[in-house]
Amino acid sequence: MAYERSESTGAGGGVDATALALKILVAGGFGVGKTTLVGAVSEIRPLRTEERLSRAGEAVDDTGGVAQKTTTTVAMDFGRITIRSGLSLYLFGTPGQDRFWFLWDELSQGALGAVVLADTRRLEDCFPAVDYFEHRKIPFVVAVNCFAGARNYGAHEVSRALDLDRGTPVVLCDARDRDSGKEVLIRLVEYAGRMHTARLLDSVG
Repeated sequence: MAYERSESTGAGGGVDATALALKILVAGGFGVGKTTLVGAVSEIRPLRTEERLSRAGEAVDDTGGVAQKTTTTVAMDFGRITIRSGLSLYLFGTPGQDRFWFLWDELSQGALGAVVLADTRRLEDCFPAVDYFEHRKIPFVVAVNCFAGARNYGAHEVSRALDLDRGTPVVLCDARDRDSGKEVLIRLVEYAGRMHTARLLDSVG
């Protein structure tokens, strides 16, 4: 299931049986800003599973462009944001390195959709995430995290460089900014909702 309904206490003290909790993945390459995005938008203290980079990982962790990065996610990040009354998103940040990809299948179970964060300085790093969600038909948006000093590219240019399926949204964002991150999530929910509705109609037809 891509969502769950839960009972919650409304402002008047009654039970709101219509509350929706949607599961969203935040994916992308190493050092692209996944932990930052989850932390910026989460209304609860985010759960993080970060460990310091070690000498053993120097041979496999490409820190080009993110030399200041000293930690990495080894399992997942988790946060929650309420989009509007009765609609909350549970955010699961995936680890970026190849050696942790075995966790992706477990994390993607029941997800409505995903945000694939991209860094134009290392655009190739998000190819595996794009391929993963395309092959599993999980709706996703590409969110270009606009790092200082990076060359600016338009959404159409990024879409063409990644060879995205027609209609896959590409948005520009600042992963550090809560409002910017929230807009990305809203765009994803709207897009994923349209995709799931279209598939349901196709199956019925």
